[in-house]
Amino acid sequence: MKYEILLYYKYTNIRNPEKCMFEQRALCEKLGLKGRIIVAHEGINGTLEGTVKSTRAYIRAMKKQRGFSNIHWKKSEGNGDAFPKLSVKVRSEIVSLHLGKKSDIDPKKITGIHLSPQTLRSWYEKGEKFTIIDMRNDYEHKVGAFAGSVCPPMKNFRDLPKVLPELKRFKNKKVLTVCTGGVRCEKASGYLVKKGFKDVYQLDGGIVSYMEKYPGDDFKGSLYVFDGRVTMAFDPKTGKREIIGKCEKCKTFTENYEDCGNSFCHKQMLVCDTCVAKTGGKAFCSKRCMNKAKVNA
Repeated sequence: MKYEILLYYKYTNIRNPEKCMFEQRALCEKLGLKGRIIVAHEGINGTLEGTVKSTRAYIRAMKKQRGFSNIHWKKSEGNGDAFPKLSVKVRSEIVSLHLGKKSDIDPKKITGIHLSPQTLRSWYEKGEKFTIIDMRNDYEHKVGAFAGSVCPPMKNFRDLPKVLPELKRFKNKKVLTVCTGGVRCEKASGYLVKKGFKDVYQLDGGIVSYMEKYPGDDFKGSLYVFDGRVTMAFDPKTGKREIIGKCEKCKTFTENYEDCGNSFCHKQMLVCDTCVAKTGGKAFCSKRCMNKAKVNA
């Protein structure tokens, strides 16, 4: 049985998010889909897994719904274990910048120019001068990123305003924002435009769409994903890619993510199997967390 993972979003006006939430939950349960969906007045953002038959039925159903007919679907191979359950929730934003209602970015009104993967590839081939700004969290780009990209130290997306001062040197240059599937860049690029950046683009469909067309080109390492796979290789058939992630303990190359063994922390970090074994099969981000775990054991 073949499984498929769908990654998608759509900024569109949803008048009744609660009603949409119940409809989405009913549809996914009917089709046996698992994953996460966030619904807000500003739109919908989801990652789902199911059999290919079920995911295609979901797409057909969504295309019949007002506001969802022209969603850009990102598809990748699944294994049936990407998600333990289905979660459909209503939030104030589908990706949280926490700027407040008056300062929030509406991608339907202000956003960077969409750049196709094909055009980005041509930029590389022509030697175009541009700067890639990675809008993902710091733990994501540690395992993979575009060569030469600027990776601001953001713990989460709402840190963008905090790192703006160090991005101001690119204000008058051509910049391209990138993220996993594109949803964060819709707001991030719009935020840069609002702050006076002159020449702002966003990678249409995100890194996932680029890797579908150009596996192994320009993006080094593997792609962090928010499901049971944790990382995604550019060439799923061979799994070949350059490993750039480094163990936070011994600095050897690894793509193994672990959650801090302190149940009150759970910080995610890159730790090799050897270092995990040295601490009894659990990884700890600090001695403090290790000691707390011992006390609470």
